[in-house]
Amino acid sequence: MKEKLENTHWDILIIGGGATGIGAAIDAASRGYKTLLVEKEDYGKGTSSKSTKLIHGGVRYLQQGNFSLVLEALKERAILKRNAPHIVHDLKFVVPTYDWWESPFYGIGLKLYDWLAGKEGFGDSEFLSKEETINYIPTVSQKGLRGGVIYHDGQFDDTRLLINMMQTAKEQGATVLNYTEFIDFTKNLAGLIDGAIIKDTNTLKTYAIQAKSVINATGVFSDTIRQQDHKTTPKIMTSSQGVHIVLDKSFLPSNTAIMIPETEDGRVLFAVPWHDKIIIGTTDTPVSKYSYEPLPKDKEVDFLLTHTAKYLTKNPTKKDVKSVFVGLRPLVKNGNAEDTAEISREHVIEVSKSGLISIAGGKWTTYRKMAEDVVDKATMVAVIPFIKSETEFLNIHGHSKQKPEINPLGIYGTDAKLIRKLAEEKPELKEKIHPNYPFIKAQIVWAILKEDAKTIEDILARRIRLLFLDAKASIESVEVVAAILQEQLIKSEDWKKQQITSFKKLAQQYLLN
Repeated sequence: MKEKLENTHWDILIIGGGATGIGAAIDAASRGYKTLLVEKEDYGKGTSSKSTKLIHGGVRYLQQGNFSLVLEALKERAILKRNAPHIVHDLKFVVPTYDWWESPFYGIGLKLYDWLAGKEGFGDSEFLSKEETINYIPTVSQKGLRGGVIYHDGQFDDTRLLINMMQTAKEQGATVLNYTEFIDFTKNLAGLIDGAIIKDTNTLKTYAIQAKSVINATGVFSDTIRQQDHKTTPKIMTSSQGVHIVLDKSFLPSNTAIMIPETEDGRVLFAVPWHDKIIIGTTDTPVSKYSYEPLPKDKEVDFLLTHTAKYLTKNPTKKDVKSVFVGLRPLVKNGNAEDTAEISREHVIEVSKSGLISIAGGKWTTYRKMAEDVVDKATMVAVIPFIKSETEFLNIHGHSKQKPEINPLGIYGTDAKLIRKLAEEKPELKEKIHPNYPFIKAQIVWAILKEDAKTIEDILARRIRLLFLDAKASIESVEVVAAILQEQLIKSEDWKKQQITSFKKLAQQYLLN
């Protein structure tokens, strides 16, 4: 690895392995540029694994009158469904209505949403009678229920898509490395960035990289990198945290989601079926300190439980929460906004005096457009020949035109048959890793061999999503996963024990004790 890293004249170095960074690696490599991406943790360890699992135009931005962002997101939603149909799919949402004015008010708004989507829409919105609303959402609160409105949007598994994107970037010729930390910039005599020092966090070896341009795609941590370039650079990032709770399917025994258009704090709230569980989210609490694993506040959890109880017949308590996860929104400061709920999710690209390109803001749905824009900018900074982006029509790894299988391997697309083949060759790999869940040992081996998984957390949090679905079950699966990891990576008994301890400590944060 050292030979390749230090002896290659990279066109583009990308710092950050979330949706924007990996998206930029795909875009740059598919244009033929020599591309290197480094991520100091695992891909998607931060914000990109902790979304509400929706690929959507943003009904909230429609309320704010931000039509340009909605239009862009609706276009990108259609592109993503076409390029990754094994992961991105149509989902029906019902808005239950209780006041006389709600159905016409939300109905008109959602008809506008349909109109903006045009021929790339996922389906037409419709008004529902009380009976039809109950038919779609059997556990909806019926007291005062008048009817509802149904509309269509997109759903996905965020980190599963990110892992397939990482594989796509590699297939396009990018070098993509997790557990590789950016340490500092190198600059030429004119003070312009000409590379970086990076470190393998496992071996602790450092490497000097030459790069014609450097893209900072580190989300909420963007200011840290910007200030490593110039200490006096003013901060541009702000953030709020979105808490999600995961409940058993019995609270919403339906394949249809619920959208609550206006909560007490002005947010849109969703109850979304996902991997045979229900995700309730999300909150919007401003935060000033950023971490990879932010913690939920009691009042945020109470807020979600209270609002869920208002709309469902079965009232959830803290004991019913299988897992709680928290994502930080990478927001660009807006002097006019009173609170973070009002800040637009549009992205910003900044080039510093020394040539550092920072991309900030944005959201999962628009990652591809963000990547295209930032690579366009990088070609100008690097002074390399401009080649047009091809990602609008580039299939993501695993792309399958077959209807996704309704089983745990369906989300792997074309890789599903290869995982099955692994299990056929070694029948013990057909065994489940937990009796209550369908995940099998072959998926763990696949994650290690083909998906850059290096830790128990990589597997249980981001390759199979058990930590997010059921934190207690993930703790109960830890010995099985640790044994396979130890064997595949040829690690010591001490390493295995440390891994188990580390994961259990993390998983406790996903439980409401």
